[in-house]
Amino acid sequence: MYTFRKEERLCNKRLLEELFPKGSSFLCYPFRVSWRLADAAQTVPVQVVFPVPKKRYKHAVDRNLIRRRMREAYRLQKQQNLYDILNQANIKLTLSLSYIGKEIEPYQLMEKKMLKMFAQLCELVPHESAKQIN
Repeated sequence: MYTFRKEERLCNKRLLEELFPKGSSFLCYPFRVSWRLADAAQTVPVQVVFPVPKKRYKHAVDRNLIRRRMREAYRLQKQQNLYDILNQANIKLTLSLSYIGKEIEPYQLMEKKMLKMFAQLCELVPHESAKQIN
């Protein structure tokens, strides 16, 4: 339940290249969320990637710290706030949670914003999937 397995990581280059030009996005500071409906063949409800810009954070330790905090907040909240809702609607996603903050935020703030982002995403996705079906 509180795991983050290899299947949940978005590593496929083709899917990543399609995500940004063809997907939808919104801001939930300090995250820029890009998402796209995925094939039904995908084994997990969401495949996700956590990019942190090298341009803003020159040191790898800073980028890794931010990425680690984002993954931890995602891992602990995903099941009840995202997966359960997507499974009920039978929707599968590819997702990018880009960090756009100017400072390294504390974990508590990232967790709070992650919850807000999940709520926003769960509100947008069913409307988008209904449009694609019609």
